[in-house]
Amino acid sequence: MSVSKKKCPVPFDQQPLNEYLSLKTSWFFSWSTASLDRYFAKLFVIFTIVITVSTPLILYTVSKINSIWDLVILNALITTCIFLLVFIRLYLGWSYVVKRLISATIFYEESGWYDGQLWVKTPEILVKDRIIGFYEVMPFLFRVKYSILTSLVLLFLEKILYSLIL
Repeated sequence: MSVSKKKCPVPFDQQPLNEYLSLKTSWFFSWSTASLDRYFAKLFVIFTIVITVSTPLILYTVSKINSIWDLVILNALITTCIFLLVFIRLYLGWSYVVKRLISATIFYEESGWYDGQLWVKTPEILVKDRIIGFYEVMPFLFRVKYSILTSLVLLFLEKILYSLIL
């Protein structure tokens, strides 16, 4: 799916379509492109792992845990913060790719020199990249945005709940 060298002087790895395909198949970003069922299943697996790891750490490091609710809410705070960091990383990756897909020009560097160049996409490549950007990548970006918003709301509610219990 790469563009020939005659049409596009941009190196293979820096072409927006190839960046999208490599991001879509990467381990970290691929689960955000799955169906909603698989997306929530992956979130549940991450949640379970984080809870399992953070509970002993909280018990070991925090000495003022008066009740089980303190432990539960503190654990939820830590888990939500970790989810927030994961979602922010997903958002940054997908937003970078969608900006390069939608943009009419591409900034790139050749052969290790740090004197970047601009390439203006041909109309055919621009249309193809924009279709992929708007119809393939934007839904992933919206999903991650909603996940970030949900995490922020949960973090705020957990903070209020934790301050009420203390």
